[in-house]
Amino acid sequence: MGSETAIVLVASAGFVGLLGVLIKYFGRVELIAGYDPERVADETGLADFIGTNALYVAALLFLVAVAEYAEPFGGDGADLVWLAFTVGVLGLAVRMIRGARRYEIDS
Repeated sequence: MGSETAIVLVASAGFVGLLGVLIKYFGRVELIAGYDPERVADETGLADFIGTNALYVAALLFLVAVAEYAEPFGGDGADLVWLAFTVGVLGLAVRMIRGARRYEIDS
């Protein structure tokens, strides 16, 4: 793969990182998929939680970009990097979905 893939991954990391910063530090909760202001009890807490996790995803993307560019593990090792990335992103997604419920109004 190499440098072309690394460039796309760095651009993706930048985009996800920008979303994380906008949500966490500027309170742009409307950028969160499925956001319903009538169901949220603590917008600030939700913004901090989701924004932080989005920044974690951006960091994972950047780490995979570095691994793709440097190719420290050789041919088969790249598959392990992508597997670890997939598991990490899925884990963070589940964490965000479940954790966001803490900030909902009890119905």
